[in-house]
Amino acid sequence: MSDRSPAFYGVILVGGLIFGFGLGLSQMARPEVVLDFLQFEDFGLLFVMGGGAITSAIAFAVVPRLFGRAPLTGEIFSRRDKSMDKNVIVGGSIFGVGWGLSGICPGAAYASVGVGNYPILIAIGGMFLGAYVHGRWRSSRQGTDVGAATAD
Repeated sequence: MSDRSPAFYGVILVGGLIFGFGLGLSQMARPEVVLDFLQFEDFGLLFVMGGGAITSAIAFAVVPRLFGRAPLTGEIFSRRDKSMDKNVIVGGSIFGVGWGLSGICPGAAYASVGVGNYPILIAIGGMFLGAYVHGRWRSSRQGTDVGAATAD
């Protein structure tokens, strides 16, 4: 199965709880707040995203220099660059349209359930259905596109 330390899963759980709490506290788990941002009426989301981006940038710049390896897994830190191709453009466009229609992205959708927004379960169901349909479609294409390279 997995040779990861049990502490690894605990850290992931705590990180997810902090992330979800932060989304709830910042009101980003409310689709109407996100839709107001997308309509240029409320720029609070910009500060939340900026804070996350700055924190991540610092962590990705500092942690590899301090530890050289991931503290819990022992794996070497490395970048995994992904080329810009049509799959990235189409997938990003579909994600953006879904985000604009529902007013919520996948991570915030789960936090939204936590703050009592149960109708968002329909959007979460749509995300799961879309991922399932894409997986089936991609599996069927792999049989026909023998020479095509995968994106992963």
